[in-house]
Amino acid sequence: MSEAASNDVLIRFRDVHKSFGDQEILCGLDLEVRRGKTLGIMGGSGTGKSVTLRHVIGLLQPDSGLVEVDGHDMSTITAKDLAALRRRMGYVFQEGALINWLTVAENLALPLRENTKFSEERIKELVQEKLELVYIPDAGEKLPSEISGGMKKRVGLARALITDPEIILYDEPNAGLDPEISASVNHLIRELSDKLEVTAIVVEHRIGCLKIVADEVAFLHEGQVLVLEPTESFFKPTHPRLARFLGDGQD
Repeated sequence: MSEAASNDVLIRFRDVHKSFGDQEILCGLDLEVRRGKTLGIMGGSGTGKSVTLRHVIGLLQPDSGLVEVDGHDMSTITAKDLAALRRRMGYVFQEGALINWLTVAENLALPLRENTKFSEERIKELVQEKLELVYIPDAGEKLPSEISGGMKKRVGLARALITDPEIILYDEPNAGLDPEISASVNHLIRELSDKLEVTAIVVEHRIGCLKIVADEVAFLHEGQVLVLEPTESFFKPTHPRLARFLGDGQD
């Protein structure tokens, strides 16, 4: 990937405000995500982390300011263009959000059946390809109730990848996982980012996750970016603007 491509801004927030009733969540958010890079987002509860993701995918629109994804203003984008843009995105939910009565393979196949004209044979091939990509090649015939929490995360990731997206949004990918499984998922996310050169945003409170998966980290406070820096400098123990927020007890 060329230097010019790596510096290309794919997702941009400019002075974004968003309120729900009397509660202002985003208070002038400025943020950029470069093509092919992974941005981690940290912050306390209610600081707008998940709200930021929902603006990227078009589930929310700003009250004011600009949210731009690959040149599209998300406030004025047409329904047709939004549908096309979403087909270029994958979303990894906190709880996996698998359909319990469908097998793992059927969960992965669903987006392809709904959004493409692929043959069943081609869909089967793609499902197996993605299961192998996340190192669970034999999980296809199992139901969600028959697999572990860590495997559900991998299935959720495989489903997010099934349409070969350019953008992946992760909402707390370590939620509910023990440290060993979390580490495995983190290394998988990093491996896939490097291999597929996708652009990603990872909302996560665990320092250990973001140290592995993120190229840059933003810390949100009171609806704004308090700090945005490369991961290595962001997590320096003596960072003057973060010590009171991060403490020394998070994993």
